Amino acid sequence: MRQKSSVILSTISLFALLAFSTTAFAAAQTTCPVMGAKINKELYADHNGERVYFCCMACPPQFEKDPQKFIDKLKAMGQETEKVPVTKS
Repeated sequence: MRQKSSVILSTISLFALLAFSTTAFAAAQTTCPVMGAKINKELYADHNGERVYFCCMACPPQFEKDPQKFIDKLKAMGQETEKVPVTKS
């Protein structure tokens, strides 16, 4: 019985570690998801609470056509979006 609970605990720990590792080790965004160039922090779009940066003015209109596609592309590259800053009124 003790061995069975040890296996269950190990399995749960492994799943927790895997869930944590998919988000904990993502890097900050440095690459434009549209063109693949270095980002300019002054060019961005917000979508569902996530801020995505771009390299040039040609990219935001492309992003707006299918935002989730480009957010998913960033995540596949191991980069994460920023949360949209909360502004105080």
